[in-house]
Amino acid sequence: MDNYSMDPILIPVPESFESSRLQIRSVLWGDGAAVHEAVRQSAAELSPWMPWAQRIPSVEESEVSIRKSRLQFLERSDIRLLLFHKKTGQLIGSSGLHRIDWQVRKFEIGYWVRTSFGGQGYITEAVNAIADFAIQELQANRLEIRCDSRNTQSARVAERTGFTLEGILRNDKTDVQGDLRDTMVYSKVRGVEY
Repeated sequence: MDNYSMDPILIPVPESFESSRLQIRSVLWGDGAAVHEAVRQSAAELSPWMPWAQRIPSVEESEVSIRKSRLQFLERSDIRLLLFHKKTGQLIGSSGLHRIDWQVRKFEIGYWVRTSFGGQGYITEAVNAIADFAIQELQANRLEIRCDSRNTQSARVAERTGFTLEGILRNDKTDVQGDLRDTMVYSKVRGVEY
């Protein structure tokens, strides 16, 4: 059986990997408190873009979210990753591989950074490491980054990490206030960018 017809639950996915400053790992039961604290600290910067950040979840709700994400990781339906500073062990943000299509080997990279670590290149470093991980470990054929066309910080990360703007999907989604918004679609494609 080749890797493209294999049931995704059989696909080996490493639990963690590193970049120069970060330990990047799958979520584990018990991570909810650290995620809660980072989201609480970063709510003002997250709420314009993230529907889940419209209200700060409780510690218990954060743990429930982590546990559901852990189950999705084990099923290989979503790969939520936490970003930890290697020297201090502090949670500095979250990322992951989402909207997975195992037959195509297509993944979407999402990300957010804790406010106190913003503007220091951590997300750029994480996205580069996650893209390399997806290409080398998961044989990704296509990687995407999608963002609200008004989210210039997220778009700059995509551009700094070598993703190509394929297009802008007009009136593609609604924003956190329920108004129509455009979505920028960036990609890296095997045989073109790597």
